[in-house]
Amino acid sequence: MPLAMLVSGATSAQKLPAASAVRFEETDTTAVMDPINAIFAAVEKGDAATLLTYVYPDGRVTASGTRSAGVNGIRSENWREFAKRITPAAAFEERITDPAIEIDGDVAMVWTRFMVRKAGKVNNCGFDHFDLIHENGVWKVMNLSFSSRITDCGG
Repeated sequence: MPLAMLVSGATSAQKLPAASAVRFEETDTTAVMDPINAIFAAVEKGDAATLLTYVYPDGRVTASGTRSAGVNGIRSENWREFAKRITPAAAFEERITDPAIEIDGDVAMVWTRFMVRKAGKVNNCGFDHFDLIHENGVWKVMNLSFSSRITDCGG
């Protein structure tokens, strides 16, 4: 196949075919979700120290989109920097629905819709993408990337 055909095919804006979910034991998916659920519980309490026990501190938290203050763009920071903003006064509730979980050995990925509420009111929503590493018998979150918007969040 000529190189021009390879290049033109690689740059077309075609959607990928739907992925077929790989079936895993329920205990595997539960173990992958455990640190994510613990992070949400820590954020809801404003407990930065607990949050940091479930992540790799040098991993990244990257947000893209519109945040509650109407600020648009990309913000990326390591987990330690992110945790500085997790306080009881800044606590919020994040709920996810229908997570898609993929696991391959000691690497896992979770993709899920989320909604954030502050003081009971919808603040923002979007999609979370977590990547996790299994080390020494424990799953920890390496990175979190998420989209964020303040419209069309439902309620």
